[in-house]
Amino acid sequence: MPLSLKIALSSLRTHRLRTALAMIGVLLGALALTGVQHVSEAMHRKAEIETAKLGTNLFVARTGQVSFRRSGSARVRNEARTFSLGDAKALAAGLPSVRRGAPFVERTMPIRAGDVKIPSRIVATWPDYPAIRNFRPELGRFLSAEDEASRARVCVLGRKIAERLFGRPEAAIGRQVFFFRASARVIGVMEAKGADISGTDQDEQVFVPLSTYIRRFANQDWITGVYLQLERPGDYAGAKEGARQILRRRHGLGPGQADDFSLLTAQDTMQLQQQALDLVQTLGLISSSVSFAVGGLGILSIMVLLVRVRRLEIGIRRAVGARRRDIVRQFMFEAGLMAGIGGAAGVILAMGLLLLVYRLGDMPLVYDPLLILGPLAGSVLLGLAAGAYPAWQAAHVEVLEVLKTE
Repeated sequence: MPLSLKIALSSLRTHRLRTALAMIGVLLGALALTGVQHVSEAMHRKAEIETAKLGTNLFVARTGQVSFRRSGSARVRNEARTFSLGDAKALAAGLPSVRRGAPFVERTMPIRAGDVKIPSRIVATWPDYPAIRNFRPELGRFLSAEDEASRARVCVLGRKIAERLFGRPEAAIGRQVFFFRASARVIGVMEAKGADISGTDQDEQVFVPLSTYIRRFANQDWITGVYLQLERPGDYAGAKEGARQILRRRHGLGPGQADDFSLLTAQDTMQLQQQALDLVQTLGLISSSVSFAVGGLGILSIMVLLVRVRRLEIGIRRAVGARRRDIVRQFMFEAGLMAGIGGAAGVILAMGLLLLVYRLGDMPLVYDPLLILGPLAGSVLLGLAAGAYPAWQAAHVEVLEVLKTE
């Protein structure tokens, strides 16, 4: 073991309590910095995964005014009956960046099978819905073009709906369900997907052909909106502007009138979540900075104390040939070692807590080497900075005065 390390460990053992108190600040700083940054990154990646559930390059035009809460869940106000199937077709034909589209109607409606009656979210749409929303049937099939053209009385159940009505998803295929007095035959069960980023449980939905719902179930001429899949993510801005012009013109809205529709992308919900994550990161940086500052002051104070206590040791070492820079290196090494141990303990503790947080929060496992090595390096640099003045003091101890007085 190198002599400098032996001396440093001996000094730290001699002043265990003060050393531990000085390390706690560095430990908490490394813990806060490592933990908060990793959790923020994991939450960001989880948001990206949840956004992908909505669909690839998804762009939505719908009736009413949609607002998002901080959590990302959506709220719709002022729904109007001005959005038509013609609007959806005009958007699909008039926006050059659109790859495919699927008009839809959404309505909460009870569904019954035998004596079991439960609430459900009806989604009446076109066959392209699964390709646009990345949501496909696990059993049976989805709605076809023939179903849409013939206004077939068929439906596809979400997995939870199928389980609640029939016990097992497999038992639902071919069975009859009822929406009030209208009946439909189950032709498929969707894969389990859970809630999307807007808060909608996609397993609680029931899909029917749009023409069937409009003419056989509700006898209405208006729809809720249209799902559009764009060619590229970068087409969002152009698609929004083009869609706004088309819909305002078709709805006869003048310059001073507000839109009676909303244009949405997955990025809209992610932007609000990103703002919340930025706030968490900022608070984490502030707390870790305060902890590092406290730890730095603790190391500074204990190193100043060590200089006073070890004046005789310093004098003897100087008397037998040690140079001032050797003394500086020794005390700088001790300060850096103290901070490094505290930082390492904080990072190790953070790794253990992160594993628990990831499991409880159902987050993806994120371990960034930069976010691990960064706090470690920062802790050592903090220790060196805090030990610079005490090291300078130790190097300028007067040898003759110490030998005389000590």
